[in-house]
Amino acid sequence: MRGVIGVILAGLGAFLILVAILLPTWVTGQVVKFPLNEYQTATLTASNASYFSASSLSEQTGVTMEATYTIKGDASKGSSSTAVWNEYSYVYDLTHHQPVQEMTRTFAFDRRTGQLVNCCGESLNGDKSVRQTGLVGYVFPFGTQKQTYQVYDITLKRPMPFTYSGTTTVEGIQAYEFVENVTPTQIATISVPGSFVGSSAALVSAPEFDQLHLIYYVDPETGALLNVNEHQTTTLHNPDTGAVALTLFDADLVVTPASLHTIVGLDSSGRNELSLLETILPLALGISGGIALLAGIFLARKPRGEQARLASVTPETAGDAAAEPAHGRHAAELAGVVPGLDEGTQELAAETPEGEGPDAPGPWHAR
Repeated sequence: MRGVIGVILAGLGAFLILVAILLPTWVTGQVVKFPLNEYQTATLTASNASYFSASSLSEQTGVTMEATYTIKGDASKGSSSTAVWNEYSYVYDLTHHQPVQEMTRTFAFDRRTGQLVNCCGESLNGDKSVRQTGLVGYVFPFGTQKQTYQVYDITLKRPMPFTYSGTTTVEGIQAYEFVENVTPTQIATISVPGSFVGSSAALVSAPEFDQLHLIYYVDPETGALLNVNEHQTTTLHNPDTGAVALTLFDADLVVTPASLHTIVGLDSSGRNELSLLETILPLALGISGGIALLAGIFLARKPRGEQARLASVTPETAGDAAAEPAHGRHAAELAGVVPGLDEGTQELAAETPEGEGPDAPGPWHAR
């Protein structure tokens, strides 16, 4: 029985050690993914902002803005490897109580790397012909590195470099800073009354330029976006002189304290799950497995007294040893480690030919 228990413990210990090795490597890669059914809302605000009001056909300055971003996953369109999320953003003028702009977006991405995938009804403001490539931006890869990432820009409609610029903390969590800098870049040409851009013509085609300074604060462990600072400026230029003629949008948006606290709380939960799978469980299983393996090896070995007694049995004395019944505690031990050698088989053992006595290899020794 002691030997059987030893084999079981050794096998269990080896299994636990194997699981401890696989958990932070293969298993984590299979089970830790961005969710299919994500639902999250974040609010950003800006003071002293400006924009062109389509309702009053005038530029509004010195206003307070609020931008709300809502992400909702569509689990029915996703799979084990791909997530599909819908985004809706809404910018509102709190000073004059009127909407400024809104945007809708559907995007699909790899649930481990955050790379956009062209499938599943992707669209931008209803336009399904747009092809979104690069990183999704709202999530970075698990184990984010200190490097430049290509992240999709919804205004320019192409991936843009987000350069690693340093390490900081966001409410106690280490975060990597990634910066996108877009110098004034023409994104469209729109027809407007000449008076809007200082022209005497009744109608002109004015170039629209976009400028952006965007900072992402990313948790390198989970790839989660913890904080954002976005300063965007969109202007119309005089087509004759190239000078800025009208500000369409100018706001420096930052996350509200309430949203920041919620986002960090969600990320902390994700960090705890990763820590459990990658550190705590592997360590506990590895220690338990090592103890079980050592205990199993110890129990599977024959006691020293028995090893010495078996070693003293020679071919000349084997017959006498088989003919004489064993007595006391040693008889019970021998019956436990050599299957079949008990009092009911002593006569058979006495008739065993030379070379097949108790010291010959048997089923237990072969293990």
